Amino acid sequence: MDPLTQGAVGAAIPLSTRRGKPVTVAAGCGFLAGLAPDLDIVLHDPKDTLLFLEFHRQFTHALIFIPVGSAIIAGALFGLARRWLALGFFEIWLFCALGYATHGILDAATSFGTLLLWPFSDVRFALNIISVIDPLFTIPVVGLVLASILRKDHRWARGALVWAVLYLLLGTLQHHSALSMANTLAKSRGHVPSRVIAKPTFGNILLWRTVYETSDSFHVDAVRPGPWAKYFAGTQVAKLDVKRDFPWLNPESQQALDISRFRRFSQNFNAKAPADSNRVIDVRYGFLPTEISTLWSIKLDREAAPEVHAVYDTNRSDARTQLPKLLGMVFSGLPE
Repeated sequence: MDPLTQGAVGAAIPLSTRRGKPVTVAAGCGFLAGLAPDLDIVLHDPKDTLLFLEFHRQFTHALIFIPVGSAIIAGALFGLARRWLALGFFEIWLFCALGYATHGILDAATSFGTLLLWPFSDVRFALNIISVIDPLFTIPVVGLVLASILRKDHRWARGALVWAVLYLLLGTLQHHSALSMANTLAKSRGHVPSRVIAKPTFGNILLWRTVYETSDSFHVDAVRPGPWAKYFAGTQVAKLDVKRDFPWLNPESQQALDISRFRRFSQNFNAKAPADSNRVIDVRYGFLPTEISTLWSIKLDREAAPEVHAVYDTNRSDARTQLPKLLGMVFSGLPE
């Protein structure tokens, strides 16, 4: 999730165990350790832009790395600020470990996918129950954590954790309902989907993007589960067929290998971009839940040498102009 959320949740757990003066130290250690796993973003190669996808949320987010990662943060804090912290290394490490441990688990609740069991498994855990940015989750957590620090009272931090758990449980219920609605929609069209996914749209757990797979296509729609349930019909796109869509591509080239890498990351939810003859998209993602988008994609080059990589690209240029439409779908038909 976003850095503020990760830091706040990372601070909440060590805060919930302390009273009085140590709360500031506990919060600071937990906050910094809660941010630390995302330092993997520095691992990139300008010649191989897909490397970022392979390393992000990999070893730094793995459960087995928690003792190591937290020890590195604790060592840095102990070495640089031991006089101000006025605590021994073990206690600083404990605060850092509690904060660090929250990061991968919280990321696994989103749709990006987190390698929690690295190096024993390459499965990306993605519960799809919360957006990477969700103000209704973050603002109460941050507010309660700040109250805990200012009042030096661990009960406020515990309240933040209770809110976080309840919100994620609500997201789980919404996710289950969204999947059920997507299956109902597919059945009404006479389709028997081989796979169905649902993921929350930007900043909320009210409106969900659903994608279901048939023999030759992906069908993208939006649903709003709950008391005022509503369907929003979307569109469909042909599944990626490399030989058909890119007949010019040398199957032994690096670009062909990069398509395979991107497909593994995208769980094979891939298609050729409708408006770009040389782009492969991840159908799971789009700012508007009813549209096929180039939000995440790789760009191929007909003229590239065999050893040249495809280019990983993100496109958020339309997010600001599309936000009013997204909000309109979120609140459409709700009682005033």
